[in-house]
Amino acid sequence: MSPLVLTLRGAPDQRLDLSPLVPHLLAGKTAKQIEKIELHTTRTPVMVGDLFRLRAGEAAHIRIEGAVERLDRIGHAMTDGEILVDGDVGAQAGRLMRGGSLVVRGSAGPWAGSAMVGGRLEILRDAGDHLGGPFGGETVGMRGGAIVVRGGAGARAADRMRRGTMVVEGPCGPYAGSRMIAGTLVLMRRAGPLPGYLMKRGTIVLGADCEALPPTFIDCGVHALVAMRLMADFVDPVSRRAAACLRGPLRRYAGDMAVLGKGEIFVGTRG
Repeated sequence: MSPLVLTLRGAPDQRLDLSPLVPHLLAGKTAKQIEKIELHTTRTPVMVGDLFRLRAGEAAHIRIEGAVERLDRIGHAMTDGEILVDGDVGAQAGRLMRGGSLVVRGSAGPWAGSAMVGGRLEILRDAGDHLGGPFGGETVGMRGGAIVVRGGAGARAADRMRRGTMVVEGPCGPYAGSRMIAGTLVLMRRAGPLPGYLMKRGTIVLGADCEALPPTFIDCGVHALVAMRLMADFVDPVSRRAAACLRGPLRRYAGDMAVLGKGEIFVGTRG
């Protein structure tokens, strides 16, 4: 079955909320009905048909062509199906996802995958700040699913992460994995200062060290743990580079001893 294709007519002059355009909300709708869906904006109300050319197809498979960074909340709270975006996206891509697959063939703005519960979010270029993290006032960030970023990520990736897996193959900003409650964060290239700041539990893997570890982590020596090899098998389908790092010897640091102290940071030892 061919996908439902939405092609942006031109760069919008305002930010657009594309949260209504997810498979479970479009199921059973005709092309004309989809064109009449109103999109929330910052200024002038618009409908889908004003901004996109539609090519009818299966709503379970959506493709957005010509995307730009003013398109916010793509894949918001999606439960199933797949969305493929050709281009960059704005803020909150994949926020509150519960299932399905969202692939961005470009860069994503802040809060991508924020507080997601399930599904898979893949970003082929860079992600902004607060990847998978919570909004202000929320006590928990990512609660399940998988996020894979082929490029780099900004500050506070995986902040307050509760469950799930996040892999960043490029460089990452400061405070990655800050206040983690549980879950797994793998950073393949050099990370900014203070990863794992105030983390209670969970696992962070640094493939290429970081600018500075928090001083409240304890060096536990170099290990080749069976658990990490099992984790490598789990991560391999989404990132072979991350899996290769997990299978090697790793230096373990326990912390953050300033709080509960049951988390761990593993640092690659291969030159």
